[in-house]
Amino acid sequence: MTDRIFTGVVWLGAGVMTALFLWLLGDLLWQGASHLSGSFLLSDPADSGRSGGIASILVSTLLILAVALLAAIPLGLMSAVWLTEYTRRDGTLGAAVRLSLDVLAGVPSIVFGLFGNAFFSVYLGLGFSIVSGGLTLACMILPIFIRTSEAGLSAVSDDWRRNAAALGMSRASVLWHVLLPAAAPAVASGIMLGVGRATAETAALIFTSGYVDRMPTSLFDSGRALAVHIYDLSMNVTGGDRAAYASALVLIVLIVAINTGALALSDRWLARKVTFS
Repeated sequence: MTDRIFTGVVWLGAGVMTALFLWLLGDLLWQGASHLSGSFLLSDPADSGRSGGIASILVSTLLILAVALLAAIPLGLMSAVWLTEYTRRDGTLGAAVRLSLDVLAGVPSIVFGLFGNAFFSVYLGLGFSIVSGGLTLACMILPIFIRTSEAGLSAVSDDWRRNAAALGMSRASVLWHVLLPAAAPAVASGIMLGVGRATAETAALIFTSGYVDRMPTSLFDSGRALAVHIYDLSMNVTGGDRAAYASALVLIVLIVAINTGALALSDRWLARKVTFS
């Protein structure tokens, strides 16, 4: 009887989440699909976003996301490796770093936006730019990415480390050919979580990358991200609802495409894994 109740609760939870997702997707398709077209994706906004498209917005979003991931992934992996391979698992320093990361993961995005504005935009003189927005998002997603990657590396059996060392593999070789491929699914999960948070971010980017909807010509130009564009159309532009729904639909497709790519790379890296029997 208890097993039946537990199974029913699990299925109920899964059904509710699936229904919510389908409801959200259906609403976006119903409201935004009619406004979506090739010209919408390839033309720049006009009339405050009521007409035209999102070409410049999409380019700015991809550039901001690229800066964020290029900054966060190497630094995050190095930090996760340091936590798992170069500190004691029960040590004080490692525990303090993990606690700090957990606290940072719960900090509101607007606080990161204020920090990014003060440090990147003002102190470093980067102004309202794609670089400022990307680096701010990197700071936001680093705690989640580091902790997820650390969990993946920690889950690799210590026997693999010992067997690799017995074969004469250097520490760097063990890391590159054994540990990281084995932790690839966790790394991909961290990337997906980071992409989901970064692409949907609004508050932090308003303070760092700006509001300008022109096509950027360099990383130091101001650029409006898709999430900021959706917010502006919904809150500040009368008659911008259709364009906002279409932009939101593009944002969902973009997140799914990037996450699919991350999973594909994870599977490819996992295939390189060295196993020990």
